[in-house]
Amino acid sequence: MTLLTVKDLKTHLHLRRGVVKAVNGVSFTVAAGETLGLIGESGSGKTMTGLSLLGLLPQPVGRIVDGSINLLGRELTDLDQATYATEIRGKEIAMISQDPMTSLNPVFSIGNQVAAPIKRHGYDAEHTALELATEELRRVRVPSAEVRVRDFPHQFSGGMRQRVVAAMATSCRPKMLIADEPTSALDVTIQVQLMDLLDQLQDEFGIGLLFITHDLGVAASLCDRVAVMYAGSVVESAPVAELYAAPAHPYTRGLLASVPKLSGAKKRNKERLYSIPGTPPDPLHLPEGCAFAPRCELATDQCRSESPPLVKIAGREIACFEVS
Repeated sequence: MTLLTVKDLKTHLHLRRGVVKAVNGVSFTVAAGETLGLIGESGSGKTMTGLSLLGLLPQPVGRIVDGSINLLGRELTDLDQATYATEIRGKEIAMISQDPMTSLNPVFSIGNQVAAPIKRHGYDAEHTALELATEELRRVRVPSAEVRVRDFPHQFSGGMRQRVVAAMATSCRPKMLIADEPTSALDVTIQVQLMDLLDQLQDEFGIGLLFITHDLGVAASLCDRVAVMYAGSVVESAPVAELYAAPAHPYTRGLLASVPKLSGAKKRNKERLYSIPGTPPDPLHLPEGCAFAPRCELATDQCRSESPPLVKIAGREIACFEVS
């Protein structure tokens, strides 16, 4: 069952210097229990896409100017902030942020903070919100949850804080979960534990997960499908195994080629690591046509003058005139 359908989403930031097309026609779907990875370079529009889904765009400069966000048949772009806060955010769709310390208030106990969304969106009257918060902490494997519920964020390690944020995000059983670089500040062993936890929560509640990351290894381990973003647009989308085995879009090929590989390490020590030529475009002044054309070896006059649509080719979606 499809939970989320995003179609031709465009989010602009209206700054004094001009209009930044942060999200420039993004389309994808997420099914129940599925993990879609959103990958790309810094500044490609991944986080702004997530914030658009949550109704948390920077104000007053950020706004959705076109497109559709449909969650279980309900159009979210038509909702005002009051409705978003009471009926959608935290209840139907929630987020695990990159830095848990920015999501946790240092002066409130962990228990009070996990209980906050439970109080806001209703809970079983037979139990107190704090009892339910303790149960949520046990669910995300916080040891001695009945004791730690009284502690404060600074008394938790980075990995444990991320578990607390996961408990807050899933406490009201949302249908969709957005994880924005949740493993970037964690060491490798804690990353694996967090990914196992997300798998567990999906299996238990059938949550659809949008996993935003620049770590291609983490995306390969966790995701069912991957959408590759460049300059605010999705340039390729495919099942994770197919995309990593045979990337089709020139940008995807360059992105995967730039990842260091362990095989043939002695030989590779003498080779220069591949890098995509050029730099990403200025979001204030995107080029005409395909945004990747100035860096692409296959670019033609058509690429420089027309923007390629995202079309289905051989079981995947690709935005490139030169791939067929």
